Amino acid sequence: MAKFELKLPKMGESVAEATITTWLKEVGDTIELDDAVVEIATDKVDSEVPSEVEGVLIEKLFEVDDVVQVGQVIAVIETEGEGAVDSTPQETTAVIEEAPKEAVVIEEQIVETTEAVGSTTDFSGSSRFYSPLVKNIATAENVTLDELEAISGTGKDGRVTKNDILQFVEDRKNGKVEYKPVESVPAIKTVEKPAAVTKKQEVSKASPVVASGEDEIIEMTRMGKLIAHHMVESVQTSAHVQSFIEADVTNIWNWRKKVKGDFMKREGENLTFTPIFMEAVAKAIKDFPMMNISVSGDTIVKKKNINLGMAAALPDGNLIVPVIKNADQLNLVGMTKAVNDLANRARNNALKPDDIQGGTYTVTNVGTFGSIMGTPIINQPQVGILALGAIRKVPAVIETPEGDFIGIRYKMFLSHSYDHRVVNGALGGQFVQRVKDYLEAWDVNREF
Repeated sequence: MAKFELKLPKMGESVAEATITTWLKEVGDTIELDDAVVEIATDKVDSEVPSEVEGVLIEKLFEVDDVVQVGQVIAVIETEGEGAVDSTPQETTAVIEEAPKEAVVIEEQIVETTEAVGSTTDFSGSSRFYSPLVKNIATAENVTLDELEAISGTGKDGRVTKNDILQFVEDRKNGKVEYKPVESVPAIKTVEKPAAVTKKQEVSKASPVVASGEDEIIEMTRMGKLIAHHMVESVQTSAHVQSFIEADVTNIWNWRKKVKGDFMKREGENLTFTPIFMEAVAKAIKDFPMMNISVSGDTIVKKKNINLGMAAALPDGNLIVPVIKNADQLNLVGMTKAVNDLANRARNNALKPDDIQGGTYTVTNVGTFGSIMGTPIINQPQVGILALGAIRKVPAVIETPEGDFIGIRYKMFLSHSYDHRVVNGALGGQFVQRVKDYLEAWDVNREF
């Protein structure tokens, strides 16, 4: 008999850990190939971990609600055959596969010398949680508390993970971040926090709510809590500003009405307005690539691929943002298939972790709920999000060579929220204007 170690799989570039929500198999259960063993939840999506082998579950290494790192062994399955699977080297590789080789060497040195080095970095001045390993790495590499506090954590609730601090150490060696000597840290112990900071922290605390006996207390869902956290975090991170513009989509309305029947017959897909709008957004991003960026400290990361996030409704009423990868490379048929597939799987709770990873810009259709415009919150770490308002039939002034006259047109508002730290009003306004231009220039004789 052999033993197979089932590990938490890699679930996207920004996901480093997951929470065990439900064990679908118990110790002693027979497991078939691809059987779901356990349900997990990340800050992005819920998912299942399937078995890669056939056998019997003989050990569960984590309990429900435990947080597990990517690459960690979560269960042991006994299989037929000889020789146990030694996954220790593979586990190390899985957890830090994206870290530079030098960073791996650093970590090995830290493990060997932690006890001898002693603590030279004082963490008492921080209210932020740091794991013992992160503290040890900070101590061994002379990472000051100020530097540690400035690291954007990718772990749960913004926690700094091992990969985060190893990447910081590597960036500092390469001169990408400024080095701050550890000697400056002790001053943190004697300097009190300014009154203004303390006051801000007090203001940020929610006021207590008193419930009477007639009030109903409803527990927030796990997804609801995550969304609430991310919304607050986004507002605190980005300087939100909005630009609004009205687009005449009469040509699109008439064209879709004319071809949607033939489109269904030929492609077997329902042609909605969403893929048309997504196509226009992808084109506009190609024209303005500085909308396809993220902010990392004092640097800007310019994304190579245009991956459009598409806000979609879940069965419980919450929203999730699946991603259309390389959206600029799709024609209208391909875009329609991608949009419909992601929307259907979102409604059926069938999205995979990779489906919601890697977005570089997001589009949300507030018009679905009757809103004519909105001020959406940016989906971090992106710098922009476009809200599509409801299409309305309105009277409008139409300019012709023979003069102006009043006519009935189909119009909608585009609401563009962007991060004013890196996107100024000119770029934010020009981008949404370009989306409008593409929509209004729609060819009514276009073939699909």
